Amino acid sequence: MATMLALETSVQDVVDVTTAVVLLVGLFFMLIGAVSLHRLPDAYNRLHGASICVTLGLTCMLVAAAQELGSAAVVSKALITLVFSFVASPIGSHLLAKAAHHGGLEQWEKTLGDELAEDKTNPSMGCTDDSGIPRADDVPSAA
Repeated sequence: MATMLALETSVQDVVDVTTAVVLLVGLFFMLIGAVSLHRLPDAYNRLHGASICVTLGLTCMLVAAAQELGSAAVVSKALITLVFSFVASPIGSHLLAKAAHHGGLEQWEKTLGDELAEDKTNPSMGCTDDSGIPRADDVPSAA
């Protein structure tokens, strides 16, 4: 009986330690995402760094919560949240970056390329989705 109790305690200790490690990895990714908002040179790089890190951080944190709590309700909610996050984060980041590009937000001078601008100049691509949208430098100031 005492051996069985010691075995159960050690299994729970392993679960607790792995949960703590996965949670710390998630917090590390969240911290890197927050630092990227401050350190990266332009909005496009910041958006990319933050969205990737937040997705990885959220994944680790939800896995840790599901592992520690272990109930079917928690695991199912974590899975639904992960699916939503994997769908919504890339779409939202893409839409924000495209809106910034259409608004004329300048890229960092060391950016290697601008494929969207190249596609717009190629008539065979048919990229005319920004016609009629005012650019940032065309809008009068509110002052």
